[in-house]
Amino acid sequence: MTHVTFIHGIGNKPKAKELHDIWLRSLATGAGGIDLGGEGVTSSMVYWADVLYADPDPNVAAYESFEATTAKEVEADATARTPIPATIDEASFISGLALKLGGTLAAAETVEAIPPNRELDGMPYERIPLPWPIKKAFMETFLRDVHHYLFNVEFTPRPGTTFKVQDEIRKRFVKAVAEGSKSGEPQIVVSHSMGTVIAYDCLKRVPGIKKIDGFMTIGSPLGLDEIQDKLRPEWSRPNGFPSERVEGGWVNVFDRLDPVAGFDPFLKNDYQRDGKGDIEDVAVLNEGAWRHSIVKYLRAPDLRKGVEKLLAL
Repeated sequence: MTHVTFIHGIGNKPKAKELHDIWLRSLATGAGGIDLGGEGVTSSMVYWADVLYADPDPNVAAYESFEATTAKEVEADATARTPIPATIDEASFISGLALKLGGTLAAAETVEAIPPNRELDGMPYERIPLPWPIKKAFMETFLRDVHHYLFNVEFTPRPGTTFKVQDEIRKRFVKAVAEGSKSGEPQIVVSHSMGTVIAYDCLKRVPGIKKIDGFMTIGSPLGLDEIQDKLRPEWSRPNGFPSERVEGGWVNVFDRLDPVAGFDPFLKNDYQRDGKGDIEDVAVLNEGAWRHSIVKYLRAPDLRKGVEKLLAL
């Protein structure tokens, strides 16, 4: 029986089972939906929000909301602050990411200058502003979570519990992939946001991880130079594809106004297989001002086509 291993992105989340159920419902909802259970496909969620956040988000309904500008969709948290760099390397990393993330957020605002019924890059975009407090909260959350993972920061999310962030999350991902492989049937990994970095890091850089049969990245920041630099020496542009662990295809899905992916959403040229582009880059159009929402992505018809292709449904 084919298995799908999900891994979520930045910010606080509902409890693990609740989050897993949200992803399944979002993928199954509406015309063209994919009911994994109905197709005989098992699934699991790599949950790591508790490594960086004290308690799960209790407002499941707000997280699952399809409204365009709700604060919950920003997946931010009031406790997250831009990390204070301890080294020149960290300072360069944080400032570079902040500049690019700010640029993509600003680019989304320029859509307001486009007359109604006009298109940008061949796709129609709505003219909906994103409030600055939401932008600020999101930037701080993104910078903190990505920094703490890639620099393996020791972090205490609640009294009495301390993690080495990268070590702990890597352990969880490797375990989930091993469990998904127990049946001997095909397994694919579907990742979102920071989860794409975690999944790629493990598949490319962690020895002994089980092989998978397909890989999907959604709203991914893997196109950013600062993140690629932290994945060296295992990553290189001509051989960035994790061929040793991904035996099938890699589908990369993005919205051009997603602030996480928007600066450089195309991964085909940056993660080549033996010098050739072998990733399928797929542009989708999410609704409203906030384009990074996994709920919106999982309802996109072209994303669902990518899932069907990887699962050979």
